[in-house]
Amino acid sequence: MSSISSFIKSFRNKTRTDSGLNGDAQRIEQLAWMLFLKIYNDKEEEWALTDDKYVSLVPEKLKWSNWADTSKEKGLKGDELLNFVNNELFPTLQKLDIPAGSSKKQTIIRDVFEDIHNYMKDGTVLWDVLDLINSFNFSDPKEIHIFGSIYESILRELQNAGSSGEFYTPRAITDFMSAHVDLKVGDNVADFACGTGGFLNSARKFLDKDGISGKDLEIISQSFFGIEKKPLPYLLCVTNLLLNGVDEPKIYHDNSLLIKNVYNYGQDESFDVILMNPPYGGSENDIVLQNFPTDMRSKETADLFIILIMNRLKKKTGRAAVIIPDGFLFGTGNKVEIKKALYRDFNVHTIVRLPTSVFAPYTSIATNIIFFNADGPTKETWFYRVDMPDGYKNFSKTKPMKLEHLDELDKWWNNRQEISEDGFFKAKKYSTEDIAANDYNLDLCGYPHDVEDVLAPDVLIKHYLEERKKQEQIIDNTLAKIMALIEDK
Repeated sequence: MSSISSFIKSFRNKTRTDSGLNGDAQRIEQLAWMLFLKIYNDKEEEWALTDDKYVSLVPEKLKWSNWADTSKEKGLKGDELLNFVNNELFPTLQKLDIPAGSSKKQTIIRDVFEDIHNYMKDGTVLWDVLDLINSFNFSDPKEIHIFGSIYESILRELQNAGSSGEFYTPRAITDFMSAHVDLKVGDNVADFACGTGGFLNSARKFLDKDGISGKDLEIISQSFFGIEKKPLPYLLCVTNLLLNGVDEPKIYHDNSLLIKNVYNYGQDESFDVILMNPPYGGSENDIVLQNFPTDMRSKETADLFIILIMNRLKKKTGRAAVIIPDGFLFGTGNKVEIKKALYRDFNVHTIVRLPTSVFAPYTSIATNIIFFNADGPTKETWFYRVDMPDGYKNFSKTKPMKLEHLDELDKWWNNRQEISEDGFFKAKKYSTEDIAANDYNLDLCGYPHDVEDVLAPDVLIKHYLEERKKQEQIIDNTLAKIMALIEDK
């Protein structure tokens, strides 16, 4: 296979004729479970060679090397292949017998297939896709590198695959956040809504940037923890980490907000580093809300994840970097109580304001990165605004944010100074007293200039609704202050 683009193009062309597939999101899901089985098969062969005690739980007949080897003249094809996948492979893996004491790398295959389905209806097309995947030699380091690039491209494709776009955070953002939370070998790193594993993989790359080996490499392979409640991104995350050398991916298919009351987490369930882009704009039901303190309860998922992070970050030494929507910064009501607790118990040392189009085309919601440590309380918070780079009006699929666009922020990080441009602050330090006097409104060092952009109608409407919500909250906050003054009199 000569290039990433040719792989993607060939895959799309082969699957376009299958009547069982409806759109790119379903196509990607089909490719994902096949990639996982191929990679898992190769990993199991490697583990068996390096660990005499390793025993595969996958029945011999269901191993990729036996049923999906397209080089065999008498291998499964057409309807026979499709029947095998639908009536033997999937049912068996979904109900795989798990002996007590089995390791995570042995059991993860059943977890992955629990909620995954085969939608393909054409056995010939299925065989063609298997043959395409088999064109890669996983024993060749160059091929593995190419395949890793292809997998990264597949994850980026999710941005334009309907609601699946929520699973992907631009790599420039995950890499920057991983590089600025003082990561070191031995840290346990968590993401409680891990999607396809972008943050965990960026953290792995940062720790392995100098090419470590031996005991340190073994430590790193067991350092990552993630929870994802949707089956497709969960599958993609596990595959992503296995592909990148994490042999013990502690990734769980669950709802982080529903597991138990946040106050019931002990220090043995805490983490050194938490990196996250929590789902935002969603709404949780009353069962979930019961796991959170009454004065902080919010149906906004991003708010709940901030509370969860505060209760699962290791005391004194824990560090977190979290993407949050603008609504958290200026929000009133219970959001204020969350921010008060955050400032009281943690050191909120930096808030980075991001351009609104960072997550385009998935959403135009303005986002920020909040960095905080567990050695609080907060004494002061630095705010820094990342402006659009020269030559850009917006980021987009074809012109995404790149790590180089954060170079100025990176240089400023260890040499912090206030920056003022055209009478507006681009970077400024505020004391906790200043922030408390402002009712914990963190909407500071924002974007002062109105830019006239021609947006698609659906994006324009979303942007309008988000801006209206922001203005309504500001009005409500002002009215509340007025009512409080009236009642005092």
